[in-house]
Amino acid sequence: MIRRPPRSTLSSSSAASDVYKRQTGNMLRHVQNRLSGHQARKIVTLISGKPGGGKGTISKKLIKDFDCVHISTGDILRKHVAGETELGLQVKAYMAAGKMAPTELVADLVFVELEELEGKLVLLDGFPRTLEQGRLFTSKRQIDVALDIVVPDEEIVKRASMRWVHPGSGRVYAYDYNPPKEEGKDDETGESLVQRDDDKPETVQKRLQEYRDVTLPLSQFFVEKGVHAEFDGLSRQDLIDANKRSDAIYAELKPHFERQLNALGYKA
Repeated sequence: MIRRPPRSTLSSSSAASDVYKRQTGNMLRHVQNRLSGHQARKIVTLISGKPGGGKGTISKKLIKDFDCVHISTGDILRKHVAGETELGLQVKAYMAAGKMAPTELVADLVFVELEELEGKLVLLDGFPRTLEQGRLFTSKRQIDVALDIVVPDEEIVKRASMRWVHPGSGRVYAYDYNPPKEEGKDDETGESLVQRDDDKPETVQKRLQEYRDVTLPLSQFFVEKGVHAEFDGLSRQDLIDANKRSDAIYAELKPHFERQLNALGYKA
């Protein structure tokens, strides 16, 4: 609040009067900017896609190019549990009982993070993930843009099957772009590589079916709200043929995202 100097001070001090005028002018410009829509507001974007479809790669590109604030529910949960916040202690109790934190609690954690990000470009990753979560979230906060990464199932299964790891170090090899010097052997130790259970075809197929059952209905929810767009990279077949599906998708997604931000009046 601007405190106006006493009348006697104003009459005796032109400097004080100048300060007051400047303060009042600044406040009026602030109000005018808000009324005209020029005030930078928080823009919330949700990125989603099949597990193993390259969502993380696309997120990194968005963060780099648009200076997005990345909100991952996994990171938030760990932060609040480690900090022993009120919400974190509730999450910890569920974890100790071997249960998942309820949707309402996870939503509250995300809302707490969002409150601190006025004027920022926010990228949500991992929440909302289900139709129930989407309805709860949008009952309290708006999602301005929903970006959906579309990759064929067979490509995801193939990509996962090519991924092998060295158990001792955690080094990851992919036979389609950074294969080991000797097949099945770690470059540094010569020890055998293994395939994680999560990368085995049957496990990948199970996760993809879960995505279709649980997450796909959320995409339709945002289609109906008019904020959803999906990207498969097919307009850049040259990049897909070069085994660069993520680059092909981003070539489509980036200009769309720029247009959406301009339409929303977002000023970086």
